[in-house]
Amino acid sequence: MSSTTAAAASGMQIYRRLLSYTAAYRAQLGLALLGMVLYAGSATAFAALMKPMLDGSFVDRDSESIVWVPIMIVVVFLLRGIGGFCSTYYMAWIGWQIVKRIRRQLFDKYLGLPSAHFDTASSGEMISRVTFNVRNISVVAADCLTVLVRDTLTIVGLLGLMIYHSWKLSLGFIVLGPIVALIVRFVSKRFRRLSRGIQDSMAQVASVIEEVVNGQRLVKVFGGQQYEREHFDAVNERNRVLNVKETATRAGSSPLIQFLVALALAIIVYLASSGVLVGEVTVGVFMSFITAMMMLFAPLKQLTNVNAKIQAGVAAGENVFAILDVESERDDGQNSLETDRIAVKFDRVQFEYQPGVPVLRDISFAVDSGEVVALVGGSGSGKSTIANLLPRLYDTTGGVVSINGQDVRDYTLASLRHHISYVGQDVTLFNDTVQANIAYGDMRDLPFEKIREACEIANADEFIRGLRDGYETVVGENGVMLSGGQRQRLAIARAILKDAPLLILDEATSALDTESERSVQQGLLELMKNRTTVVIAHRLTTIENADRIVVMDQGRIVEAGSHAQLLGRGGHYAVLHGSVLNAES
Repeated sequence: MSSTTAAAASGMQIYRRLLSYTAAYRAQLGLALLGMVLYAGSATAFAALMKPMLDGSFVDRDSESIVWVPIMIVVVFLLRGIGGFCSTYYMAWIGWQIVKRIRRQLFDKYLGLPSAHFDTASSGEMISRVTFNVRNISVVAADCLTVLVRDTLTIVGLLGLMIYHSWKLSLGFIVLGPIVALIVRFVSKRFRRLSRGIQDSMAQVASVIEEVVNGQRLVKVFGGQQYEREHFDAVNERNRVLNVKETATRAGSSPLIQFLVALALAIIVYLASSGVLVGEVTVGVFMSFITAMMMLFAPLKQLTNVNAKIQAGVAAGENVFAILDVESERDDGQNSLETDRIAVKFDRVQFEYQPGVPVLRDISFAVDSGEVVALVGGSGSGKSTIANLLPRLYDTTGGVVSINGQDVRDYTLASLRHHISYVGQDVTLFNDTVQANIAYGDMRDLPFEKIREACEIANADEFIRGLRDGYETVVGENGVMLSGGQRQRLAIARAILKDAPLLILDEATSALDTESERSVQQGLLELMKNRTTVVIAHRLTTIENADRIVVMDQGRIVEAGSHAQLLGRGGHYAVLHGSVLNAES
């Protein structure tokens, strides 16, 4: 199979998949199709009425024709109006249902995609896929289907009438069919290629805008306005060029097809008026034929223009279905983790974010139930990666991470993560109230008293009550209305509220000043009681209170022991401890 044929087959498969979304709305689709039939039939009926109107009313002066032809014209246009409304309204209704459904599918897919996917995906592209691309898909499944069915039926009806009146006059028009088909085929390929480029360029535009909005402080401080302006101009110009090319292709193909139809019309008029077909064509038949042919222009133009929308929708479908078909997080564990006592073990664990670039090398250590283990080491030593493996944000590439003697992959994701609280160095807050950010997810129905108690332990209650609307204050996108320390205390309160038996603290106090850290530290110490805790930190207070310290370097464990034991050895930990002490003094 040639690449062209394969691409056509692939495009047809995507188009059929797009149309399959309409199957869920059979009743509305049936009403829309009925409307299309009425609309198309009314066009043929109007052209057919030209014969009795001219031959019966004007030539023969038939009294019956003089009465019923005007009545039929009114009836025809009434049916045309009803059919047009039904087809337009119900197909639009179906189209927006499809938009809603596919956006929901994409959103659900985003929620379940592996963390590794987000490491390389552009957030601007992901947003553009849900907004811009999905709308193009709905156009194919609804608007384009309306044009294809309604205008194809109109053309078939009008051609049938023309052949009925005079098959000889119709020959010239029918001969144009293959030529028009070749033009449409060429234009389709170009539309598909341009549509892919337009969608890619829209994703780039969205990505640049998002980066500038999120990083506006850095842009201003480092004088990046001109660079960002040039960057945006480049992607914006590419989008403009591709759209202009798409418009030129659409604008050129439609007049070309209409010119060919006009050429056929000129030949037919010449033959009919030159006397070649004398006796075969009456005035009424000729006018009915010409009316039918003139009425072909509009549906032919629609069918030509709709091709651009179809190809854009197919290209959008390729992009959307490529994500919908990506495998979600693997959740094939059969066991449910149901215990308040957690023991963790890493057994010869290996991990790579990229093939051939090891991040963890033969990591083995255990954390007993209720024990606090601190992971320390330089940047890039693999500490945070270990924290990510526990809730299965990533899966090991070798070795086993187990909880209570069972491989974490044997547990369902929901039950595993239900038993884990996490506070990271990069705090995520949503554009919602303080209370909603703390009592997030499964905790949203907890009573306010518990929420406030968690905030008191995290030393957050006082500053929250000082906000304009207290716990109902909206914090802005990612907590932009709060300081770094305030955001971190909300994250700590969230972890305290969850009250999970396994606690992961990844630089949990990194954004706090010394005074705030002291007040929060007591809350963390209370939180860690009777809980299995994995702490990643550089602050001495957290490290010194750990039952055991695991020292990492370049993805390996180089030392392990208590604070006093490691200092006594004078090894990696002693050097690290000294450098941190000097930095804090």
